[in-house]
Amino acid sequence: MNKNKILFFFFSLVIISSCKKYDDNKDFAAAVPIPVTPINDATCLSGALSGTMLAGKTYNVCGDIYVKAGDSLVIQEGVTVNFIGTGTTPVGLGVQGTLLCLGSKDKPIWLTYSGVTKTDQNGANPDLDPALKGKWTGVTGATNCPLMVFKWTHIEFGGAAISSAMKSFTGSSSPYPLYFANPAGVFVLEDSWVYGSVDDPFRINGGKIHVMRNTFEKCGYTGGEAMNSKAGTIGDFAYNLCIGMATNGPKMSNINVLPGYPATNVNCYNNTIVNCGYRRAAAGRGGSINFEQGAGGLAYNNLIVNCKFGLRVVQNPIADTANLRYGYNWYYGDSTSVCSQFIPSLSVSTAISLPQQTDIPKPSTYLPAGWNVGDVYTAPATLNGANNPQFINAPVPLPAGLRLQDISTVGSYSFALKLSSPCIGVGFTGFSPRADVQINNRYGATEITPPGKDMGCYQSNGRGNQHF
Repeated sequence: MNKNKILFFFFSLVIISSCKKYDDNKDFAAAVPIPVTPINDATCLSGALSGTMLAGKTYNVCGDIYVKAGDSLVIQEGVTVNFIGTGTTPVGLGVQGTLLCLGSKDKPIWLTYSGVTKTDQNGANPDLDPALKGKWTGVTGATNCPLMVFKWTHIEFGGAAISSAMKSFTGSSSPYPLYFANPAGVFVLEDSWVYGSVDDPFRINGGKIHVMRNTFEKCGYTGGEAMNSKAGTIGDFAYNLCIGMATNGPKMSNINVLPGYPATNVNCYNNTIVNCGYRRAAAGRGGSINFEQGAGGLAYNNLIVNCKFGLRVVQNPIADTANLRYGYNWYYGDSTSVCSQFIPSLSVSTAISLPQQTDIPKPSTYLPAGWNVGDVYTAPATLNGANNPQFINAPVPLPAGLRLQDISTVGSYSFALKLSSPCIGVGFTGFSPRADVQINNRYGATEITPPGKDMGCYQSNGRGNQHF
């Protein structure tokens, strides 16, 4: 075969693969174009972008930037992108094409707003906190965005109002630091940090997800989940640390699913969820893990500490209880009010969560005789402070003079487990990740970490969350 025929054959394969529907996400590795054009860091960026932000450089964004359909933007390790805007006009990144943020442990990427002082002191007034105000819009995927990948990336201070131009480009009118909306697409978020947001830090309306080993801090002003998944989202949410969320860690709903796509089903396992649910404005909402409106999945090995409510299975609209499994979760509460909502009551939080004798503490040790699903109960005082997970350094029990809502960031704490922790070796490993996203160092999951034998996101064998 001569040279011209070889080239014709090669480009024919590329064209064919790029026209395929991404039912099998192995197609991504063949079809996603990798740009080689370096992006100039000497100018203030705005408008359409396609190419590569080069390792270690700092880029300033003065106007909305866009990745058009068929184009790709690659951000290499150690890059800082400052979304500074001009004047008081916030800016963001809209994506119809492909976005690859490929940071590393030693050289993470920063998507941020420069010149802001973090207010991370315990007890700081949330009304004055820049993390909850939104300094730039965020990364907004359009419904035709096939792939977003974030590896070892800091996303902070997002959630500002979307411009009219961004609304037109992405079709989204609601601002979130991370937003994905292609039910046939793939979203990867691993080993990353999301700090601050006005509402949800991460909302996804359909698609295959791999969300593992991340840290979510201080997100949502008066409402917002670490992950708000809807509309046929399937995948894994595992080994994440969620601290100080306004509402929940992960929330699953099947609202607005499109015909022909599967119902929302997410495996939530080995997450550590701390002090969540206390900035939620609506009564009876928020706390830890939430399944509602036709959503299923599983929830095992989660370490739920001082959250407003335990795992909620919502009654109206009801979750997909036929395809929902949960248990082997560890609960800790400092007070009677917290312990009395390990199993949320129906009248307080519209939940119909069932007691699971595999949970710690066993519900049979604190539920009163004659208790029925949804009943209000008062936990015995002996439960307060029992089953301390023994973090290496954390506000457990709650320091004197502080409220649960006063602690919303990691700061100098370490939520890894002491070697003496009772959470070590009691996890349930008799299930598998969904693994809907392929393993690929560039286009997919670096590692799909299997269920861990220790409760929560930090594992004594060194696997799991790597943010120490």
